[in-house]
Amino acid sequence: MKTLLVLGAGGHGKSVAEAALLRGEWESVIFLDDAWPRTTEALSCKVVGKVADIGKVAAQCQGAIAAVGNNAVREQWIGLIEQFGVELVSIVHPKAWVSPAAKLGVGSAVMAGAVIGTASEVGNGAIVNANATVDHDVQMGDLSHIGVGVQLAGGVKIGARAWLQAGACCGYNVQVAEGEMVLPGTALYSKG
Repeated sequence: MKTLLVLGAGGHGKSVAEAALLRGEWESVIFLDDAWPRTTEALSCKVVGKVADIGKVAAQCQGAIAAVGNNAVREQWIGLIEQFGVELVSIVHPKAWVSPAAKLGVGSAVMAGAVIGTASEVGNGAIVNANATVDHDVQMGDLSHIGVGVQLAGGVKIGARAWLQAGACCGYNVQVAEGEMVLPGTALYSKG
């Protein structure tokens, strides 16, 4: 039985688990979350311990993903996955579309309705959230996060650990600095 370990049983974690199960590549999901033992179930799947308990369950899992929106926490959790030798995997919702000419880094999540266009590159541990568009030739750095409904036009460059919140949009060739946070609904455009 192919089991996916999801670190984080909050909203994003449940969405990632659902995407994995809908895709049919995973037969079961177990969660680790620091709300355990208060929380013992998420999306009808078991929460079996705290994130620090990964060593106790690593051997029963064929893959793992850090499923939390906070970029710094996600980076720490990816480190734990790697430390305990579980394969870090990406999850792509079956209703997302990823161009065959795009590159998707390991440990990334691509959610329902998202589009990743031709010749785009999405880094490791990144999130492309629901109904977000990553158009052609976009580069998203490691651990970057584009929120629900974010629109990136062609040639945009998103720095590592940057977070574009819901509904933000970037016109052609815009560059977002490493670690920058862009507020919901913000429109960025190239001045040149």
